[in-house]
This record gives sequence, C-alpha cells and structure tokens, in this order.
Amino acid sequence: MKNTKSKKLDKFASLSRRRSVQILIILGLLYLLLMIFEIPIMLRSNLTGLRTEGFNGVLNDALSLSLKLNNRGAPSRPSKVSFRVFNDSISVNRSKQRNPMREKRLNSVVSSLVFQDRFFMNNESGIGASELQRTAKDAWRVGEKHWAELELGKFDSLSEAKAKKAKNGSQSCPSSISISETEFRVLERVMEVPCGLTLGSHITLVGKPKRAHLEYKPTISIARDGVMVSQFMIELQGLKFVEGEDPPKILHFNPRLRGDWSGKPVIEQNTCYRMQWGSAHRCEGWKSRAEEETVDGQVKCEKWIRDDDYHSEESKATWWLTRLVGRTKKVSVDWPYPFQEDKLFVLTLSAGLEGYHVTVDGKHVTSFPYRTGFALEDATGLSLKGDVEIHSIVAGSLPTSHPSFAPHRHLEMSSRWKAPPLPDGPVELFIGVLSAGNHFAERMAVRKSWMQSKPIKSSAVIARFFVALHGRKEVNVELKREAEYFGDVIIVPFMDSYDLVVLKTVAICEYAVRTASAKYVMKCDDDTFVRVDAVIMEAHKVPDGKSLYAGNVNYYHKPLRHGKWAVTYEEWPEEDYPPYANGPGYIISSDIAEFIVDEFEKQKLRLFKMEDVSMGMWVEQFSNNTQVEYLHSLKFCQFGCIEDYFTAHYQSPRQMTCMWNKLQTLGKPECCNMR
Repeated sequence: MKNTKSKKLDKFASLSRRRSVQILIILGLLYLLLMIFEIPIMLRSNLTGLRTEGFNGVLNDALSLSLKLNNRGAPSRPSKVSFRVFNDSISVNRSKQRNPMREKRLNSVVSSLVFQDRFFMNNESGIGASELQRTAKDAWRVGEKHWAELELGKFDSLSEAKAKKAKNGSQSCPSSISISETEFRVLERVMEVPCGLTLGSHITLVGKPKRAHLEYKPTISIARDGVMVSQFMIELQGLKFVEGEDPPKILHFNPRLRGDWSGKPVIEQNTCYRMQWGSAHRCEGWKSRAEEETVDGQVKCEKWIRDDDYHSEESKATWWLTRLVGRTKKVSVDWPYPFQEDKLFVLTLSAGLEGYHVTVDGKHVTSFPYRTGFALEDATGLSLKGDVEIHSIVAGSLPTSHPSFAPHRHLEMSSRWKAPPLPDGPVELFIGVLSAGNHFAERMAVRKSWMQSKPIKSSAVIARFFVALHGRKEVNVELKREAEYFGDVIIVPFMDSYDLVVLKTVAICEYAVRTASAKYVMKCDDDTFVRVDAVIMEAHKVPDGKSLYAGNVNYYHKPLRHGKWAVTYEEWPEEDYPPYANGPGYIISSDIAEFIVDEFEKQKLRLFKMEDVSMGMWVEQFSNNTQVEYLHSLKFCQFGCIEDYFTAHYQSPRQMTCMWNKLQTLGKPECCNMR
C-alpha cells in the first residue's frame, strides 16, 4: 500500500514538474513575442521616422565592430523657406543672404555668434544652465578682452620674439630644473616650469614636515581650545586667465598629517579652475577596491597602517576560519603613513599616460587620473604651501619647447592650402571642424588631406575650423595670423574650456545657416578623417524637404555618475539621455541648425556640457513639431577606423596623410595603423 502511494506521489510530482517546465517555456515564448512586437512600436512612437537597416542588422554590425576593436587593442519653428530645398526657393534664399551683414561675415575670421548680458541672467535655458552660464559668462568676457588686445597688436612682439628664438634653433625651455631651498624661498615658494610638463616628466622634492601647531578652525573641530594641525600643499599651477584670481590648480596634492576633520592622517587630491573646486579624492589608509578603475595599472590609493585597523577588510568569522583551515594567504606588507612630523621625505611626482603618480621614499602612495580640461602642457608652475620645509627640488624630462607654440614647424604657408572662397549661392554641405588653438599640426593635416577632396575644392562643400581662444597669448597671435592667411578658421572669442565646447557647436550652426547657406550641416573634430563624398551620399538617403539627423546614434544611454566623465544629478537629473549621435562626426539638416540658432538668440536653448548629448536634446525638442529622420550607421566610427568608414576618429596627423594617400591611390578607403 505504501509503495502504491509512493508511486502515485512520484507520478504526481513528475507531472507537476513537467507542467512547470511547460508553463515556463510558454511564458518565455510569450515574452519573446512581446519583445519582437514591442521594440518596433516603441521605436516608431519615440523616434518617428527612424531609418536603419533593421534592428538585427544593427546588432550584427555592433557585434562585428566590437570584435574588430577587441582584436585591435568606446523655440520657434524655422522659416518655411528651407535652405535645403533647392528648386523654386533658390532665388529666395540667395536674395535673403545677399546683404551687407553677410558680406561682412564673409571677410571676417571671427564668429558672429554673440552673447548678450540678458542670456546670463535667464533661467529658461535648462537644467544645469546656471553653472554653465556663469562659466560661459566669464569665458566670454575674458575672451572679448583678449581679442580686443589681439586686434590692437599688443602681443605681436611677444609672439615674434618666441618665434625668432625657436627658428634659430635655441632651446626655449630647459630639459631639467634644479633649485635649492634658498632659491625657492626667493621665488616665493613657486618654481616656474616654462614649457609645462609632458608624458614622462617628473618632479622630485626633498623636504620635512613641520611639527603640528595649534589652530582655531571651526570647520575642522568644534573644540573651543582649537586643534593641532600639520599639513602642506603641493600644487601644479596652470595659466592665470583673470587678474586678481589664483591660477588654475591642475593638481592639488594635500597631505594632512594632523588636523583633518576625520581625526586621521589623510591625503586629499583635487583640481580647481576659476576658483571652483572639483570633487576631492581622498586616500584614508585603505587600499582602493579591486573593482575600482586604476591609473596606468596603479591603484589610486595604497594602504597604510591605521590605528583602527582591526581586520576591517575581512570579517572576524572569515579571519578565524582562515586560521583554522590553514589556507595559504598572500603576504602583505603594511607601511606607515608616508609623512612624519620633523622627518625627511623624498617625494616624486611623475606624469603618466592616464594620470599623475606619487611615490614617497621609493614606495607608490597614490595616483590621480587626469581630469578633462587640465592639460600637462599648461602646468607651468610648482607651488608649495603650508607646514613643510623644502631642501631641494629637481624636475626632469621636461619639454624643451611648448607643444602649443611651434607653428612654424607645422604650418605650411602656401597658397595651395588656402580655402576656396564662399560661393554666392547655397552649398550642399557645410562641415564645421572643432579644434583647439594650439592644434596647428592637426589643422594642417586636415588641410592637406580630406579638405583637398573635389567637393570642397569646387566649393560645393565648405569646411571651416571653429576655434576658441587659448590661455597663451602668443598662441592666439599665431592663431589669428593662421586664420587670416588660410581663410578657413573661424575664431569664437571666448576662453576655451571643455565644458564650453557646446558653444562652438552653436557657432557652427550659426555660420552654416547665416553665412554658408548650407543644405546640410556636419560637425566633426580635428582628429576625424572625413570621406566627404560618402557623407553626402548618406545624407541623400533622406528625401529633400525632410529633416535629417545622421551619425552613430546612441539609444537609451545613461549618464555616468562616477569616474572621469561623471555627470551630477544637478547637471542631468534624468535617468537616460535622449538619442544622440557620437560627437566625432554627425550630420543635421539646415532647418534643425536654424532652430538651434533661433533658440539660442532667444535665450531658450538648453545647454549641457557634453555637446553631442546637447545636439541630441535639441533634435528631440525640434522633433516635437517636425518629423525627423534618424539615420544610424556604425561607419561614423567613434573609436578609430573600420573598413569602409564614413568618418574615422582619433587619427594623428600622420594617419590623416596616410589615409588620404590610400584613398587617392587605391580608390577605396583603408585604415592606417601607425601613429
């Protein structure tokens, strides 16, 4: 009887398991069917008019690209008369553009984009606008002053003296610097590094922290009797932009032996620009977590002995279990805090590929990743403050000429490379190339490569560089001369900053619709190689009269909240970005560009520090009233170069020349791997 019941129960359990499996299979099939039908509906509703080769094709292309890369090494409505409609409206557009203001723009090297004071007081331009507007306000006002001085020729003698010295072959900067304690005191504890740093540069300091002294700092301690403090600051200083302000702090290295609010010895690192501090990075005696990103393979923080370290890195149960089992364990050596009061130390600060590295007495202590907008070449001074006595400083492997200033080595002043004049009527495509003031070599490589393509030489396509002002006055002098000679540089008169690249993009749109009268507008970088004919053919996939946004489009990307490219919730509170094309190369139709300019002039344009996300945001806003065709293609390559590319990013000047030669001799696009 028991056996019979047992068999029945087993049979019932077996049937239940089968039914459960069947139900799970049915649910899985229903989920797949739901996803198959939901994705096209979702894309049609959110991205009206999206044109791709099919969802599966995109996934296959993305997988193919990923494998290749792994084998190699991430307002108001615009005018109804559109510049993009070339049939009956050509005469209307030409008459609209033929005016004295346009004639003035044709002969000017300065962008006609204008910031008005009311823009800086307007709060309608979107999330995070207040901070960005303050930065833009300062950069624009300082830039206007610098440009006015440039036009008056105030810096010409400075530039000519440096150029003459460089042409004579003499070294403008020493390859090493050594100063004593006395010399450093005479220099008011600031050592000049004339040509900045470069990859592999290092600075060694021999010093001794002073004994702690009593300070009354409510921010550190609420004790009425004060707190004992011993700390010092080593700072790499940048170029001073505004008189009366401290120069930017490219690296702020602050050992706090005593006096930190935590009550423990710590090392804090940070950057500061225009009196605004970044996010501090603190080393408190714990080694960086294994999953945390490294800097040139080094951890950001090394471990040192703490007085509260009671096996805190592992639980007591795990610690006792390890002892009982007798499992072998990696032997670790614990070092004390690297600085001691009244004891000599030898500190070396070196510049790596990804960041700064600090060793003390031969042991690695901390690494600090480079932050966007702070360049090694701009680290022109070393400052020491606080409770430390310096015995000597030695800097080595320094650049002998500033990489920002040697235009005579890169600019080939030949009429062959001058830009052809703008035509009287509309053009098919306008290409705005974002560049930095000191990128003389990059601009020259572009002139001698893809800017020699037939559409550009025939003026059917117009290409211009858009450059803001540099921190070095002599660079701006040469930039102005370059712009006046070649006729292909448009200077946007504000002090350049990574967070303000978006203003150059607005300037590109303004020039494209107000001066060039372009049918399509393309934005790219000065390290992007462009196949102009292929880009035009891609744009022509969308019929005339329809709005276009083409590039390597990202969908449902989320802001990074940590790391080098972190975006705060104040800057972007939403969980997702709108669909946007990667910045190294994308195309928009002129009606979108005109919409952007109109909104900017009405102080209604929402600004965001990432220019490619900003463009996606503006296109999405424009699409609320007008249908936009989104064209996605991985051939607008974001990371390097792929077969049959439309654009190739991260190309050095040598690669630009090589790719152009291959395109001319072989008649097909091929990549060049050498740097």
